[in-house]
Amino acid sequence: MRPLLFALIPALAIAQSGVKSPDGAIELSFTADNGQLAYSVAFHGKPAITRSTLALDIQDQPLLGSSMRIVDAAPGAIDETYTMPHGKSNPVRNVCRTLTVSLEETRGPNRKLSIEARAFDDGVAFRYVIPNQPLITELRLAGERTEFQLAKDATTWPLILDGFRSPYEDDYRKLPLSGLHPGDLVALPLLAELPGVAWLAITEADIENYAGMYLQHNGREARSLFSKLAPSVDEPGIAVSTGTPARSPWRVVMIGAEAGRLIESNIVINLNPPSKIADLSWIKPGKTAWDWWSGSYAEGVDFRPGMNTATMNHYIDFSAVSGIEYMLIDAGWAARGSGPNDSGSDLTRTNPNIDMPAILAHAKSKKVGVWLWAHWNDIARQMDEAFPLFEKWGIAGVKIDFMNRDDQWMVNFYRRVVEKAAQRRLMIDFHGAFKPDGLRRTWPNLVTREGVMGAEYNKWSARVTPDHNVTLPFTRMLAGPMDYTPGGFNNATREQFEARNRQPMVQGTRAHALALYAVFESAFQMVSDYPEIYQGQREFDYIRAAPTVWDETHVVNGRPGDWITVARRHGREWFVGGLTGWHPNEVDVPLEFLGRGDFIAEIYSDAPDAAENPKHVVREEKRVNATTLLHMKMAPGGGQAIRIRPAQ
Repeated sequence: MRPLLFALIPALAIAQSGVKSPDGAIELSFTADNGQLAYSVAFHGKPAITRSTLALDIQDQPLLGSSMRIVDAAPGAIDETYTMPHGKSNPVRNVCRTLTVSLEETRGPNRKLSIEARAFDDGVAFRYVIPNQPLITELRLAGERTEFQLAKDATTWPLILDGFRSPYEDDYRKLPLSGLHPGDLVALPLLAELPGVAWLAITEADIENYAGMYLQHNGREARSLFSKLAPSVDEPGIAVSTGTPARSPWRVVMIGAEAGRLIESNIVINLNPPSKIADLSWIKPGKTAWDWWSGSYAEGVDFRPGMNTATMNHYIDFSAVSGIEYMLIDAGWAARGSGPNDSGSDLTRTNPNIDMPAILAHAKSKKVGVWLWAHWNDIARQMDEAFPLFEKWGIAGVKIDFMNRDDQWMVNFYRRVVEKAAQRRLMIDFHGAFKPDGLRRTWPNLVTREGVMGAEYNKWSARVTPDHNVTLPFTRMLAGPMDYTPGGFNNATREQFEARNRQPMVQGTRAHALALYAVFESAFQMVSDYPEIYQGQREFDYIRAAPTVWDETHVVNGRPGDWITVARRHGREWFVGGLTGWHPNEVDVPLEFLGRGDFIAEIYSDAPDAAENPKHVVREEKRVNATTLLHMKMAPGGGQAIRIRPAQ
């Protein structure tokens, strides 16, 4: 009997397989009990995600994942450091433990499946890998059966969308997980607080030749969420159609003891392949002036503001004088078509009021780069003509708008765009976009994207509030940079605010508006208002000085929808931003992150009367070091912005 017992040991050992994070705090485990493939996640020994099932719903086939056995489990590790031309930290460290679990069905037709997994100190990720096999030479995927069963009825901050055709521009809510309705379509990332266990966020990374993922609540189980894939536009019953071998995007669970640790994480870009661009020297992040916010308004000028050469040159002059790297010419520059939202335009010709050669010559003489806006339909139709022409013109980048979907075709369109743009040395900003997935690591010419309800909504609604602003870093920004379009200097209290297209207002104080440049991440950051509004405003110095790329990011403290304090380092300087919602707030800011030496802190705070006069700011300087404890006193809708530079 003894040889038989020894023979059983390998089979018993492989019935469950797991991988731990390098620091040992997080454990991801896989099982195939009774044939059902499942996983679980623990944080410091406490369950974070309990047994959650995994399966693929392949058209005209049984579920792949319901009758499986683990046949092999291969551990490994990754330890690399790489540089990025933009991001929240540089260089980036990628350290994790890996596991590849090979599975086979326990009965005919004996289909095969693998799960690749990675465990980081700040989360875990896994993805399906479908090998080529007799019954699956072409993968026709109706959906996934990926479950996320949280260990507790957590507090969540969902973005609930009304369908798969969405620019991700809506309000984040605060709800118990059990309060989600079964029909709610929840966008990623989804933040959750499991009291006494962890903060976690569910998202995805490296979406390639696949459909975007959403979550829905399982009405039968209060703690359970399951995946929904964006359906094909042409074939709604199918989400993914591709040959095998095939693989899904990474299903990511970010984990931390505090919500701020998730903001600091680079897990999403670490799960993407390295850069495919050898020479990165032409990728130059920066800030930009922008005509769309106030293009039809100016003060003290001798021309009629609008989409014309004089207005564009006026904004270019503003960029040059202010040390701003770019000018973004938004919708209306191209020869107009007949489609909605300026679609159907001819990107190879300009409208009669735009002298593009003259504008570009003027910009070049002022050492200001030029970006152009374009509707995605026109890019899809004219990419092979327009991109070479833009390169010939000397255009720095293209803002592409109104995609509003993330089905498999559109996901592939994004990748075609960034690859062809890279061939022409063009940077890309996606608007009307789905959430980031880390594609910017592979194609660093993708510098930012929207996928957020940003400041533009102040023109027609009262939805973009300080409460909204202090929620975004903990929710949407977890996936990556966001083009929120800050810079509004027509600051208003809740009582003063009115939505209007001409000279639009922004809600909250001037100090709140400044702090957005430290709190919100974007390598292509807007300076949105019209040039004259900044004249004579000494707090504009903070915006002029604020970088758009960072060597280090540290979230000092905060809570979603309440307040946040973020410190970011560029070289030897630190930029600190504090935000509060509509309620006043007072928080301490320890400067332990400064390291050795003395520094000068240039502090822009809400004035004592900022609750009634939100444009009023107090500027002061203090000598500080790593032992200093600063105190932020923020008015309703207020904030504080600090620039810290070496004293010498």
